[in-house]
Amino acid sequence: MTNTTTTAALAAMLAIAAPMAYGQTTGAPMRASHSEMTTNHIMPGQIRMTDMNGATVYDAQNHNIGDIKDMILDRDGRVAEVVLNVGSTLGMGGNYVAISMRDLKVTMEKNNKPRFTINMTENQLKSAPPFNLRTTAENTGSTTEPASRSRSR
Repeated sequence: MTNTTTTAALAAMLAIAAPMAYGQTTGAPMRASHSEMTTNHIMPGQIRMTDMNGATVYDAQNHNIGDIKDMILDRDGRVAEVVLNVGSTLGMGGNYVAISMRDLKVTMEKNNKPRFTINMTENQLKSAPPFNLRTTAENTGSTTEPASRSRSR
């Protein structure tokens, strides 16, 4: 047999034997892994990301103060920051600022769409530190030429 045929035959034997071997090693019930689905529908209290992206955010006085630009997830998949676009006109200009998901109050409107409110004013958000949406790797450049590079030719 050629090496390719031998390799294919060995792979087929392992594929056939693996389920039998796993079935014989334990009598314990199988647990769901993290990658398996846990439900087949949106649960009460959950919100779709697509309903949040671009959604208008209101202050406590019901004034439109911006919209949700993005959400930053931590390594465990939880929302670490919600990035708002504040002070823009027709989607132009404005500043990106980050708030905690805990600062965002979510209620459901009559049409079953989420409504987002924050207990801060537009001026408070405009004066907050700007949030940079670029990753760290994109921010590592230099505008000056390295000193070791020769300019003469």
